Amino acid sequence: MKLRTFTFSLVIAACLLAVFCPPVLGGTSGTKVLYQNAFSTDPKWVTNNPSSDYWDPSLQMYHFAIEPSTGAYAYTKVDTYDREAFTLEYDLILNRVDEGTTFRLGFSGEGMNPEIGPNVLTEFTNAKYGQIMWLHLVTPSNKMSEINSQKGDSLSSGALAYDGATVKYALNKTYHVTVDYNKDQRVVSMKVNEKTSGSEIWGYYITSAEDLSGMNRIYLGSIGDYGMMNRYASGYLDNVRLTVPADEAVTTSATTAAGTTVATTRPTAKPTTQATALAATSSTPETTPESPLSGMTAVAALGITALCCGLFLKREN
Repeated sequence: MKLRTFTFSLVIAACLLAVFCPPVLGGTSGTKVLYQNAFSTDPKWVTNNPSSDYWDPSLQMYHFAIEPSTGAYAYTKVDTYDREAFTLEYDLILNRVDEGTTFRLGFSGEGMNPEIGPNVLTEFTNAKYGQIMWLHLVTPSNKMSEINSQKGDSLSSGALAYDGATVKYALNKTYHVTVDYNKDQRVVSMKVNEKTSGSEIWGYYITSAEDLSGMNRIYLGSIGDYGMMNRYASGYLDNVRLTVPADEAVTTSATTAAGTTVATTRPTAKPTTQATALAATSSTPETTPESPLSGMTAVAALGITALCCGLFLKREN
């Protein structure tokens, strides 16, 4: 009789958990994915430079080699973005950045030009200050502002754009780059983490003069770059992801830091020659956290089970 009672209790518990605790699905709560690609298959990005910008099937990453003054580009369309907060993130390995060259990846309109809005652009340059990082913004009405990771970079007004410690990137390392746009506060922020350790190496923000809209392409390339040719910023791109809030009530929080940002003048590159060997390394795809099972739901199910057992035992006696 006790075995029958125990079995009956287990059946009730299982049924209650199945009803109250549906299967848990992976994914980040409150976000909608507009574009995501881990490059396990050919992404078929549009490019006018297929010999340098292409999918590498052996590494399952996207190879790029950005050369100034060529007007080369590679992009994918995003047709569903409309004046929302967003988060753009990607993994990056830079194998070579010759002096006077720039890696740039951005979210823009059809022009894909760093001088023309709308354009939210991340850059890894090798120019006046060496290998530093930039966040570059051009609003829909072509108001430009930018910030970089060089301490004490003076603006035309004489103020300091960034007063934190100078941070430089390294070649042949995998970085995870994240750009957030907080629509409510009109703040665009950039954060760069080492992929392996997860440590943040640099982050800062820009306040936009107006709302952002009209972006429909994730792109990389050298449009608007008129530096010396036969120099390259080359490497690999992986795990590109663009998300927006699933609900208008949900907003993307921006990374904040002390200080303000105003328009700056880009440092002029010093033309010199530099040979850098190309060496590819692989990156580890990020895992998406799963939502935990509700503790209250489990407690409720067990409580109902105990009640049913008590009633059953009373009836047995």
